Amino acid sequence: MIAFTLLVLATGFERLYELRVSIRHARIAFAQGGKEFGQAHFPWMVVLHTSLLFGAVAEVWLLDRPFIPVLGWTMVVLVVLSQAGRYWVIWALGWQWNTRVIVVPGAARVTRGPYRFPWLAHPNYWIVAVEGIALPLVHSAWITAIVFTVLNAVLLLGFRIPAENRALEMLR
Repeated sequence: MIAFTLLVLATGFERLYELRVSIRHARIAFAQGGKEFGQAHFPWMVVLHTSLLFGAVAEVWLLDRPFIPVLGWTMVVLVVLSQAGRYWVIWALGWQWNTRVIVVPGAARVTRGPYRFPWLAHPNYWIVAVEGIALPLVHSAWITAIVFTVLNAVLLLGFRIPAENRALEMLR
């Protein structure tokens, strides 16, 4: 349980680092005339992603969830691959990557990294979905995995992706 808690804590620190990168990228985008979309749903995303971390740890400790080696180690591999995927996305988008939806009118649409595959819409959200299932399941926190997955799907499909699609129309 302690190793799992440390893994989740490390994930939380990594998210704080991402927020710093995001703030820096937002400054660049706004300085170039960037326009933000979907501000109303953003706080809910923060709550959901923070709840994933706290929920996973709480479920493991409070409900005494076991570490099942075959499941746990498979999920650790998926968590590590998810992290690699996140950084692939951040690298591909460069200064255009952000936790918020900010688009600079006239900026070139990114077509490198995972964005070079036209059949893979919104690769970052697929990566987040895998991580949202895998991280809690490292230590059998299946309730957190299910609740996060359902709420993340509602938030993404109902709010985030439509906001991002509206924003991307500016690049066409």
